[in-house]
Amino acid sequence: MKSKVREGQIREARRWWWGFLALAVLCVLTFGANVVLTEVHPGSTFGMAYGIAATTFMVGAALYGMRRRTLRFASRHGFGRSRAWLYFHLYGGALFVLLVLMHSGFSWPVGALNWWLWGLSLWIFVSGLIGLGLQTWIPRVLASGLSVEVNYDRIPELSEEIRQRAEAVAATCDDSVRALFKKRVAPALTAPRRSLIFFFDPTGGIQSRLRPFRYLAGRLPQDEREKLDELERLYRGKLEIDAHYTLQRALRTWIYLHAPLSLFLVALVTLHIFTVLYY
Repeated sequence: MKSKVREGQIREARRWWWGFLALAVLCVLTFGANVVLTEVHPGSTFGMAYGIAATTFMVGAALYGMRRRTLRFASRHGFGRSRAWLYFHLYGGALFVLLVLMHSGFSWPVGALNWWLWGLSLWIFVSGLIGLGLQTWIPRVLASGLSVEVNYDRIPELSEEIRQRAEAVAATCDDSVRALFKKRVAPALTAPRRSLIFFFDPTGGIQSRLRPFRYLAGRLPQDEREKLDELERLYRGKLEIDAHYTLQRALRTWIYLHAPLSLFLVALVTLHIFTVLYY
């Protein structure tokens, strides 16, 4: 059953890709034909037509964000499947950038407002590609490399709980275990920590970090070894929480760099249209 669903998703993704590619090629060929016939600039007939088409795709792509924020309402009233909206958001946004360049005749913009429009359009496109990569890669990394799922909002609470439990266990251990706890474990338990290593290894190099535990375990009596195992388990759990904190925070940071500026771009396009019509 899962394989059939997966195959259906792959076929749908291919249809959207080929549809986008066909439209992009059509746009480029149309622009090439226009250039042969006449000069293309923002004020020309063809330039205005490209600008209107770009605005249409921008509005369509922006509606995806509105649908996500009204998901229950959209699902109840049958406003399309979320995957189709996502594909239109991605490919519609790419076509928007292409049409913006065609609208300007692939020339440098003139004036502060046009520079802002041009720069923000490219930024939204590039940041969208980055976000697509993060949203595809990070969930897979978290699912394949870690043993626990963590709600981002609960990370401070879980970290504090682990710290308290670890300190309680360490207080009952002998001097050698307490020394290891003070040197290796306690600094990592103070608060959620971000580290670039989690982007390359979601376990945070756990095997090398646990070597002192394994070395010490062979020199301890059974009761102390059980306490050391508990500290190791808590330490491993904290490292996995730090991995979630690092990677999930990257996703949240990306949202702040993409969504608000997308709304700002919509506002600037609206202002641009108003100035063109008014003046």
